[in-house]
Amino acid sequence: MKTLAIMALSALLLTAVVGCGQKGPLYLPEDAPADEQSAQASE
Repeated sequence: MKTLAIMALSALLLTAVVGCGQKGPLYLPEDAPADEQSAQASE
């Protein structure tokens, strides 16, 4: 039982550490302006 607890804790710790290394924008990209979208739809 002790081995299982150590393995579970190790997996949780590893997951947390790997998640800390994620890079990139932390926001959603903006949509195209509304006038461009309506111009493309009418074509």
